[in-house]
Amino acid sequence: MEDSGRAPSSPGIEPRLSAFDTTMIVVSLVIGIGIFRTPAVVAARAGSSAGVLWVWALGGLVSLIGALTFAEIGSRHPRAGGMYRVVADCYHPVLAFLLNWSQALMQGAGAAGVAFIGVEYLLPLLLPAAARGEGTTLAGALFLMTALLGLNLAGVRSGARAQNVLSLLKAGMILALAFAALAAPGASTPEVAGSEAAAGRPAGWLAAAVAVFYAYGGYQNTMNLGADVRRARRGLPLAIVSGMGIVTVLYLLLNAGYLRVLGLQGVAGSPLVAADLARACFGPAGEKLVSVAIFLSAAGFVNATILQVPRSYYAMAEDGLLPAFLRHVNPRTQAQELGLLCFGATMILPAFFLGSFEKLLAYVIFSDSLMLIVVASTIFVLRRRRAGEERDDLFRVPWHPLLPVTFILCLAAVNVHLIVHETRLAGWGAAVLVAGLPIYALMRRLSAAPPAAVA
Repeated sequence: MEDSGRAPSSPGIEPRLSAFDTTMIVVSLVIGIGIFRTPAVVAARAGSSAGVLWVWALGGLVSLIGALTFAEIGSRHPRAGGMYRVVADCYHPVLAFLLNWSQALMQGAGAAGVAFIGVEYLLPLLLPAAARGEGTTLAGALFLMTALLGLNLAGVRSGARAQNVLSLLKAGMILALAFAALAAPGASTPEVAGSEAAAGRPAGWLAAAVAVFYAYGGYQNTMNLGADVRRARRGLPLAIVSGMGIVTVLYLLLNAGYLRVLGLQGVAGSPLVAADLARACFGPAGEKLVSVAIFLSAAGFVNATILQVPRSYYAMAEDGLLPAFLRHVNPRTQAQELGLLCFGATMILPAFFLGSFEKLLAYVIFSDSLMLIVVASTIFVLRRRRAGEERDDLFRVPWHPLLPVTFILCLAAVNVHLIVHETRLAGWGAAVLVAGLPIYALMRRLSAAPPAAVA
């Protein structure tokens, strides 16, 4: 049946966001903690300073195309349920469940990756170099995740205002570091290509793109804004281009600063690249301040993830796709205790078994890219159905189908690279996806069964 775009779940939604409001939301969705850790991975793989900046620029361009694609999907399909609902409506509920199931688990691994970054920045302030290592970082990340889970189990809720302050701190810190670095004397260290780049520039750039797409992640959530933006036909593309442009410029400025002060070798060999840049520009006090700010920002992100992901379990349990116990909410604390414990397992187990940020990165990106490819492809189904075309403010991605196809092919290339070079981790991601099949079949059978007679 054709979808008109006026979904029954969206009555009463009145467009209320200006283009400026939406631009700030796009910036907040994308700028995370990855920009303070992934530059070392990118520098080691891109092979040259010019290659580093090209990969970041191209990653921003591809992410902009993705944001525009997802904005049209949201404009044509403005329904509650986001990616789950559009895949179910365009393809099949089982595919939607498998992708959502996989993402629910992968978000735990993603939060674990951010916990690793935060702890890596904090540990040098607490322990001497001889006492630090992968085991210490793992223990610190596990402690941080467990502590935040405990707070949420007690009913602690962080406010939106605190999260906004953390986002502004990150953007301000990026600008301050970038301008200080660009004003500082340049590094005198020679460039030495990374090992992967030396084997062939395309392979090196694809390897670098894995980390770049991690840092640019979040643009896909623009699909949830289609029904909320005033004059969406003009305001939404303006906000997306402006927001992604701001993020790309900030990332390029900061990476140019990293390379100018530390050099390619220095960036590639510095997992704590932002702290090293702060030390070079502001001295030991600046390094400590930046390290603490990044740790707090990481903790805020992990906490926000712990707050919101169990709610997706709740929604899927309401639809009969997950066990009913995941709908339980403590009436006194409003904590979703069993859901929190399940989400805690999806954070702690990958962290424990994979043990490093780089491995968590490959594990997460494979499944994340697969989901983005499938959801982005729904734009062709929605266009064929002419969904939402009775709306005066319908947003259309320009140069269709060239831009959506380009976006899908870029993500597919990254996944092919992971299958070839990170076969085991990509296999784990695929196994998690397929493991949802028996769960879906069981839950559908249970939800279709007649209720038991009451004695």
